Amino acid sequence: MNKVGRTRIRVGFILMLAFLLVIAGRLVMVQGLDVGNLAQAAEKQRTVVQTLPAVRGKIIDAKGKVLAESIIRYNITVSQVNMADYTTYKHRNVDPETGISSIEEYTKDDGLQQVADVLGLDVADVKKSATGKKNFDYITQDVSPQVEKKVAELGVPGIYSEAITKRVYPMGSVGGPIVGFVDNEGKPLAGIEQTMNDKLTGTDGSRTYQAGKNGIIIPTAPVRTEPAVDGQTIQLTIDQDIQYYAQQAAQQQKEQYSAEWASISVIEVSTGKVVALADSDSYDPNDVAASDPANIGSRTVSSVVEPGSTNKIVTASALLQEGLATPGSKFLVPPSLNIGGQNFSDSFEHGTEKRTLSGIIADSMNTGTVMAGSRLSLEQNYNYMRKFGIGAKTGIALPGESPGILADWRTWDGRQKYTVLFGQGVAQTPLQTTMIFQTIANDGVRLKPQIVESVADANGKVETVPQAPGTEVISPKTAQGARDMLEGVVTMTDYKVVNIPGYRTGGKTGTSEAPADNGVGFDGYTSSFIGMAPMDDPKYVVGITVQRPKGSIYGVTQGYTFNQVMGQVLRSYDVPPSTTPPVKLPKFYK
Repeated sequence: MNKVGRTRIRVGFILMLAFLLVIAGRLVMVQGLDVGNLAQAAEKQRTVVQTLPAVRGKIIDAKGKVLAESIIRYNITVSQVNMADYTTYKHRNVDPETGISSIEEYTKDDGLQQVADVLGLDVADVKKSATGKKNFDYITQDVSPQVEKKVAELGVPGIYSEAITKRVYPMGSVGGPIVGFVDNEGKPLAGIEQTMNDKLTGTDGSRTYQAGKNGIIIPTAPVRTEPAVDGQTIQLTIDQDIQYYAQQAAQQQKEQYSAEWASISVIEVSTGKVVALADSDSYDPNDVAASDPANIGSRTVSSVVEPGSTNKIVTASALLQEGLATPGSKFLVPPSLNIGGQNFSDSFEHGTEKRTLSGIIADSMNTGTVMAGSRLSLEQNYNYMRKFGIGAKTGIALPGESPGILADWRTWDGRQKYTVLFGQGVAQTPLQTTMIFQTIANDGVRLKPQIVESVADANGKVETVPQAPGTEVISPKTAQGARDMLEGVVTMTDYKVVNIPGYRTGGKTGTSEAPADNGVGFDGYTSSFIGMAPMDDPKYVVGITVQRPKGSIYGVTQGYTFNQVMGQVLRSYDVPPSTTPPVKLPKFYK
C-alpha cells in the first residue's frame, strides 16, 4: 500500500473515531448530564398520577346507626387512542378450580364482548365508546367494586376504571332535614353535611406510576403512593328510633288538621341534647329532587312564629324571680281588661274572678297575665325574655337558624308592651320555645341545644363534644315555682288530655295569630303545646308546634300527641315513674 493509501486510511480512522466520540459524548449528555432535561421530559410523558379519593366521614345517631355514609363506586373508562393500537392481545387466565394458569390470545372484539357481558351492556354500545380519537371516555358509570374487579381481571388493554365515592343515606327520610345532603359533585348543601363539612371531608391521596404508550403500567418502574386520609365520623345526639316516632307524630298532626306544617322537638333537660328534631314532610336525602324545596331545611330551627300563651310562663317566672308575685298571689280579674287605652279579653267568657297567679296561668288568661305582668317594667320584661334566649340564635349546629324577632323595649307601641306578656308581638322558632321550658325544667339554667355528640377520626380516636356552659336565668326556687304552675295546667283545669299513666306531667298550651306571608295582617293561627316529665325530676321536654291548622282553633290540641311522644321517650330510656303526688295549687282565693 502506497503512502497516499495509508494517509487516507488514517484520515478515515480519525474521522470515524471523532464520530464515535461525538455519539458517546451525546449519550453521556443525555443519559448522564441530561442537558435540556430530555430524560426528565420523557419520564414526565410516561408519568401517570392517579387520585385516590378519600372517603367522606359517616354521620351516625346516638346509638351508632348510620344516617349517612360514602361507598366506593367505579366508572369504567376507555382510552380510544390506546384501544386503536392493537388488534389482538394476550392475557393470563387462571383456572379457579385447579389454579393452573395459561396464556390465551384474544381479538379486540373478543375483549370488548367480555367487557359488555360483565357490565350487562350491548356490545355495540361498548364498541362505540371504544372507537374514536379520545384518550378518555366513559363506557359506564357507578358500578360496584365487585363488577370493577371482574372488568380489571379481563386485562383488556385500553380499558380502565376510575374510583369515585357515592353518598348514601340508609335511613332515608328519618332525620333528613337534620342530616342534609351533598350534590353530585360532593358539595354539602344542607344539614350536618353542611355545618360539619370540614370534619367530614377527608384528604385525597395519590398513586404515581410510569406507563407505556398503551397505558399499561411499566412493571419495573417505581410506584409512589400517598394514602388518602378519610373524613371523620360525626355522631349525633339524635336517637333514630325516637326521631322516626316523632316524625310520624308530626306528620299525623299536619294531616289531621290540614295544617301547613308541624314540628316536634325532644330535648334532654340536664344536657340540652337533642333527642329528636322532627318536621312534617321530611325529605329523603337519597332523592332530594322529589321533595318540595320548602321542606329542605328544618322548620324547627328556621321558621319564626308567635308563641302565644306558652310564653306566659316567662312572664310568671320573671314576676317570681323579682319578688313581685308568688304562685298564690291574688288578682281580681275582670271579664275584660282596659289598661293604657288597650282592651284585652280571654278565650272564654267569665265574670269578675278572684284568681291566683297559678289560676291565671292554668286557664291561660290574657287579662290576668297583663294585670300581673304590668308589675314588671318594660325593661325588666325585655331583659327576662332575652335571658330566656328570645331574640337570639340558640347556636345549634344546623344551618339556617333564625334568631326570631324581639324588638327593643324602647320601640314597643302602646299595645305591644302588653301583648309580649302573653306571647304576641314577639316571634320565635319552635326550638327556642322548647328551650325556654328546658331552662325551667333544669332549675333555671338555660343550655345550648347540642346535636353533635362526638367526632371520631379515621383511626378511631373519639373526641367528645363538651357541653357548653349554661346560663342561669332564674333561681332553682323560682324554677320550682314555675314548674308547679305548669303542672297546675294539667291538674287544675279542664284540659285533661295530657295524661301519661304513672308520670307527673306539666306544660303549657299556646295559640296565636299567624302573620300573613305577605306581611299584611294575619292568616290563620299557630297552635302549640310544650311539656315536661316527670315533674318530680324532669328528664325530657317535648315541644309541639302546628302552623295554620284548618277549622275551629278550639278543636285543635297537641295534648294527645304529647302523651304519645313523651310516653315513648320515657319508656325508651327507662325513666322511673313518679313516686310523689302531683302538685295542685289553688286557682281561686276567697
